[in-house]
Amino acid sequence: MQSTLSRSVQFDGVGLHSGAPVSMHVLPGQVGQGIVFVRQDLGGARIAARWDHVEQSPLMTRLVAPGGASVSTVEHVMAALAGCGIHNATVVLDGPEAPIADGSSAPFVRAFLDAGLTHQAAPLTAIRVRRSVEVRRGLAMARLSPAQALTMDFAIEFDDAAIGRQRLGLDMANGAFVRELCDARTFCRSADIDAMRAEGRALGGTLENAVVVDGDKVLTPGGLRHPDEAVRHKMLDALGDLALAGAPILGAYVGLRAGHAMTNDLLRKLFSDPANYERVHCPPHIAARLPGAGIHAEDLRAVA
Repeated sequence: MQSTLSRSVQFDGVGLHSGAPVSMHVLPGQVGQGIVFVRQDLGGARIAARWDHVEQSPLMTRLVAPGGASVSTVEHVMAALAGCGIHNATVVLDGPEAPIADGSSAPFVRAFLDAGLTHQAAPLTAIRVRRSVEVRRGLAMARLSPAQALTMDFAIEFDDAAIGRQRLGLDMANGAFVRELCDARTFCRSADIDAMRAEGRALGGTLENAVVVDGDKVLTPGGLRHPDEAVRHKMLDALGDLALAGAPILGAYVGLRAGHAMTNDLLRKLFSDPANYERVHCPPHIAARLPGAGIHAEDLRAVA
């Protein structure tokens, strides 16, 4: 059964890369519409949250509609929608970028759980991976393989000792996203900040909305929320990017040093051949293992 929000929610903040104030309203959606972004400042231009609307970037996910309207940094709100089991929603923005909030998905998840969900009288369709697909870029790799539900296994490696090598595997059923991933914040190296700002990026980044590391030091006040917060955030990003498939994925995702662009490459390869996947209705025993099934406010309170 499809789900949407029971009422609209509002977020006010700044864009991570633009640094500009932004207001975002997430409204209940109609059956079958999926997730749609609306640029209120562009006369209501609509941008469907789909893999084939992604303009690839290594630092964020940017959606571009056929008419040219775009919205950037959608991965955290997409992860929150997928992780809360919200299949239909309209996301209205007054600017070109979603608010960064605290650098994680937790503020969005909290608001969605407070608003509650409404189950819609329509069957839910999922995308079942039938054949393994894999993409590589240098030392980076991303793969989707057949599985009965969504699982994720991610590994990263950075020179900075504050991050180093990290790996985590999760079965995304039973609220795992809310409990294990949603509060993990975006992160960056202190040495990269000046370069990004010189290129007009990360203008809204602060120590309050990102984990900043320098060698073996964590510069963000309060330190880490998890010892392996960096790999958890990479998994959060990957869930948001996989949600651009347009339906829940039943498959095993593996990422090695992968980022936004690679996950989009993976979806493009998956959908390039109809033999790679099939669309299936979700009977109760499968729906019960989707990332947003059976979550409660207590799941979030346990971590944030």
